[in-house]
Amino acid sequence: MQLDLLLRDVAAETGCLMSMLLPLPVVAWEKATPAEGWTVRDQVSHLTFSDNAAYLALTDRAAFTQLLAEAQPDPIAFVDRANIPGRTIGVPELLGGFVQARVQMVHSLRAVDRQTRVPWFGPPMSVLSFVTARLMETWAHGQDVRDALGAETVATDRLRHITDIGVRALPNSFRAHGRPIPAAPVRVEVTGPTGELWVWGEEGAANRVIGSALDFCLVVTQRRHPQDTDVITRGPVAAEWIAIAQAFAGPPGSGRRAGQFSGSPD
Repeated sequence: MQLDLLLRDVAAETGCLMSMLLPLPVVAWEKATPAEGWTVRDQVSHLTFSDNAAYLALTDRAAFTQLLAEAQPDPIAFVDRANIPGRTIGVPELLGGFVQARVQMVHSLRAVDRQTRVPWFGPPMSVLSFVTARLMETWAHGQDVRDALGAETVATDRLRHITDIGVRALPNSFRAHGRPIPAAPVRVEVTGPTGELWVWGEEGAANRVIGSALDFCLVVTQRRHPQDTDVITRGPVAAEWIAIAQAFAGPPGSGRRAGQFSGSPD
């Protein structure tokens, strides 16, 4: 049941992205996004590549292991190279490829054994965590597209999934930066779009992160610098974490500069 609900939210987030992409004139696909060197076209290419990689991880471990080996020497360059094929095809073909990759991935997720640990470019994940990660990636790269187009970011309850994976990725954020994982617990208190308080962690924790769910998600997906959000920290561990937080797998991201945006996206 929980997998069905997550997949429903993936479908809804995909629908939000498609509603932005479908009306775009061809010239808008070449607009620069806040990710250095990446256009709107590249963002869609990346999601297509990632969905195809997810399909391999779920259905062909040997092929995914080979893909992982290719990424190992320079993961950032590997990700950038994966965008190149999408720059040589027309928009209809690119968009059709994305839709096909997503449908194929979702079909394989429905068929996979729920107890499977799914390999990825970071630590292996449960099926539910894997789906949540795909939702998070869709939202985050959709944010890059929204920023490029000057489109409004509408907060939804789907942010709860992204907040959850962001909180659970705390150890990986420290690991990715070569820092020891702190023993001190961190409590996260964020306000959802309807005013509901979403909470993770021990009530008495000295280290706390507080803010809106939207801004917390923007921070942990590195779509906004913490200084440009309403996220506040209490305690040294919370402050250190938020400065390096990343909900995604792989090496540290470059994030966004403080003051890069004139205001919050909403």
